[in-house]
Amino acid sequence: MFASRWRWNLNRSLAVLRFRGGKKNPLPIQRMESDDLMAAVFPALAACQENAAAGPVQIPDHVLVRQTLDDCLHEAMDVDALVDVVSRVSSGDIRTHFVESTEPSVLSHEILNGKPYTFLDDAPLEERRTRAVQLRRGLPVEAKELGRLDVAAIERVRAEAAPELRGHEELHDLLLSVLVCRPRAENQQWFDELAASGRAMTVRVPGDGADFADVALWCATERRAWVQALFAGSDVDFSPDHELPATLAGARGGDGAPDPDVSAALALRGHLEVSGPVTVEMLAELTALAPSRVNVGLARLEAEGFAMRGHFDAALGAGEQWCARHLLARIHAYTQNRLRREIEPVSAQDFMRFLLRWQHVAPGTQRQGRAGLLAVVDQLQGFEVAAGAWEESIFSARVEQYKRQWLEDLCLSGELVWGRLALRPPDALDSPERRGSSTPSRATPVTFMLREDLPWLLRSARGGSLPDEPAHGPARDVLEALRANGAMFHSELRQATGRLPIEVEEGLWDLVARGMVTADGFGAVRSLLSARESWKRRHRQDQRMRLGGRRAPSLRQGGEGRWALLPALGGAIDEPDALAEQVAGQLLARWGVVFFDLLARENLGIAWREVLWALRRFEARGLVRGGRFVNGFAGEQYALPEAVEDLRRVRRSARKEEVIALSAVDPLNLCGIVLPGARVPAVRTNRITYKDGLALSEDQLPLAQRAARGRALPTIAGS
Repeated sequence: MFASRWRWNLNRSLAVLRFRGGKKNPLPIQRMESDDLMAAVFPALAACQENAAAGPVQIPDHVLVRQTLDDCLHEAMDVDALVDVVSRVSSGDIRTHFVESTEPSVLSHEILNGKPYTFLDDAPLEERRTRAVQLRRGLPVEAKELGRLDVAAIERVRAEAAPELRGHEELHDLLLSVLVCRPRAENQQWFDELAASGRAMTVRVPGDGADFADVALWCATERRAWVQALFAGSDVDFSPDHELPATLAGARGGDGAPDPDVSAALALRGHLEVSGPVTVEMLAELTALAPSRVNVGLARLEAEGFAMRGHFDAALGAGEQWCARHLLARIHAYTQNRLRREIEPVSAQDFMRFLLRWQHVAPGTQRQGRAGLLAVVDQLQGFEVAAGAWEESIFSARVEQYKRQWLEDLCLSGELVWGRLALRPPDALDSPERRGSSTPSRATPVTFMLREDLPWLLRSARGGSLPDEPAHGPARDVLEALRANGAMFHSELRQATGRLPIEVEEGLWDLVARGMVTADGFGAVRSLLSARESWKRRHRQDQRMRLGGRRAPSLRQGGEGRWALLPALGGAIDEPDALAEQVAGQLLARWGVVFFDLLARENLGIAWREVLWALRRFEARGLVRGGRFVNGFAGEQYALPEAVEDLRRVRRSARKEEVIALSAVDPLNLCGIVLPGARVPAVRTNRITYKDGLALSEDQLPLAQRAARGRALPTIAGS
C-alpha cells in the first residue's frame, strides 16, 4: 500500500515523470526510480525488515513521506475509527466474545488469500503458513440436508481415521485420546509393557444387569481421575492399581474431580475422531456407558460444533447417526470429487448445441400448446427481451404453431404477468423535454413471469431499490390515478386523468419503461405499440362529436384488461440466502449449466458470490452437480443432473450441419460470451445463424438466407 501511494505522490509532485521526451515513461522504470527515491528519503523502510533494528521505525520529516502516510491512514484506511474502536474495547464499552469456529472467519480471508507481494519478505508462496489453512473446511449446509454420501468415501475416511499403532507409545497416545477402549488382542503385548511401567491399567466396570454385563476396559494412568468420574456411582476396579504420580497431579487442570458429563464428552470425542459415522448404540458398546449418558455427551459435543447428527451410512440402518464434523466434511469432499471425476467437459460448440435443445429451439424439441408456452415462460422468466420480439421471435421459435390467444388466456387467467424488472437508468428521466411521457417502442425490454414468482423476481433484479417516479406530466397523473383507485381500464384512466387518449397511452408506456405498471393481458402492449396509428384514426372520428359532448366510441383490442401497479418492494432483503437460492434455481432452469460468463446478459441485483454459495448448498444437498462441464471458462461450474445427461448425449451425437436462425435479442445470442468472436448487439433487426452450434458470418450464409435477411419476420397466428 505504501509503495503504491508513494509512487502516486511522486508522479503528482513530478519527482518521477510519467512522460519523458514526449514518450510514456515505462512503468518498470517508474518503479525503479520511486524505489531509489524511497531508499534515499526513507532508508529504514527500504531496508530488509528481518535485519532491521528492534523498536519502532523512525519516520523522516519529509513532505512526501507525510503525504503518503496520510493517504494510507486516512484514504485507504480509517485509522481514526480504528483508534476509537480499540479505545472502546479497552474501556469496556465494546464487549469482546471469543468463538471457536469450524472454519476461518471471513475477517481472515484477506490475509489467507494474500498474494506474495502482501508479505515483507521474499519467501515463496508455497512456504507460507497461510497456505495450510483451508477456507472451505466446513459444510455449506446442515448435516441433515446433505445429499447421499458415497459408500466408498465413508469407508475410505474410516480407514484413514482408524489408528495404525506401531508400538506401545502410540497405544498410550490412543488411550489418552479415547479415555477408555475395549481390549485389543493384537495390541496386548504393548499394553502389558505399559502396565508394567505404570502407564496403563485395566478398569473393570460392573454391569447394571440391564444394558451391560461386567466389562474390562483399557485406560491410561494419566486419565484415572476422568475414568473415575466417567463411572461415578459404580464400584470400578483398577488392575494394576497405579496412582498418578505427584508430579502429574496437576495434569487434570484443577484440584477438584472432573465433571462426569465432561468426562463422557471427552471419551466420546476421542472415539468419534477415530470411528467415522457411528450410532449411539455403537458408542455405548465402545465406552461401556449407558445410552442416556452417551446422548448427554453427544449433545455437549454438538453444542461445541464438534459432532453432527444425521443419516450418513445406509449400512448402519435408518436410525440417527453421529460423526465428527471434520470427518464428515472429508467424506463430503471425497463424494464430490468422485462425482466430478465422472464428468467429461465439452467444447463451447457442443455446449451451444446443448443449449439450443435445452431451450427448445432446435428442430424437433419445440413445446406445444398452452402448457408448452407456460413451460417456456417458466424457463425464461426474469430475462428481459424487447417487447416487440417476444411473440415474433422468442415464443414462435420455442412453441410449435404459436398462437397469440394462448398468451392472452394465460395472462387473463392469472397464471402469467408481464412487466419490466430492471430499473431504468435515471439519466434525463424527468427532463423538461420528456414531460413525464414516453413514446411506445418495440425495443423497450420487458419479461414474462409466473405471477407467484413476481415478488422474488423483483427483489432479485432491483435489490432494495425502487423505480424513479415521474415528477409531472401524463405519467404522473396516471400513476396517481392508479394509486388512488387501484386497477383501472383504459377508458377509466382517461376519465380520471382528463387526458387525451394518446397522452394516457404515452403516460402508461412511460410507467411501463420505468417498471411500475403492468396489465391483465399482453394485448395492452400490442395496443400501445400501435398507439400512434390508432390515434390518427380515432382523431378523425372524434371530429364528429355526439350530442351532449360525448366522444365517438373507439374500438380497442380485446383482452387488454385493466392496468395495475407492480408491487413496490423496497428496503433491505429479509432472507438473502433464500433469494439467492431462488435465483440460482432459475439460472439452472434457464441454462442447465451455470457459470459466471453466462451472467453477461442477465439482470441481477444480487452479487454472483451469493448465487455461488447457493449453488454450493445445492451441491451439498445432492440437487446439482459441480465440476468442469464446459472447457475454456474459469471459475466454478454447476449443472442439473438431467443437464449432465443431455450434455453427454450431445457430445456423443454426430454433427449433422443443423442450421438454426434466431433473433439477436434471443437469450441464446451468446456470440462473444460462450462462442468466440465479436458480440452481436441485442437488437430486433439483427439475426444470428448457428450451424452445429457455431455462429456463421455473413459470407458463410447460404444465398437464400442472405436474401431473406431483409424480409419481415414470420407472422403470428391470431387465434
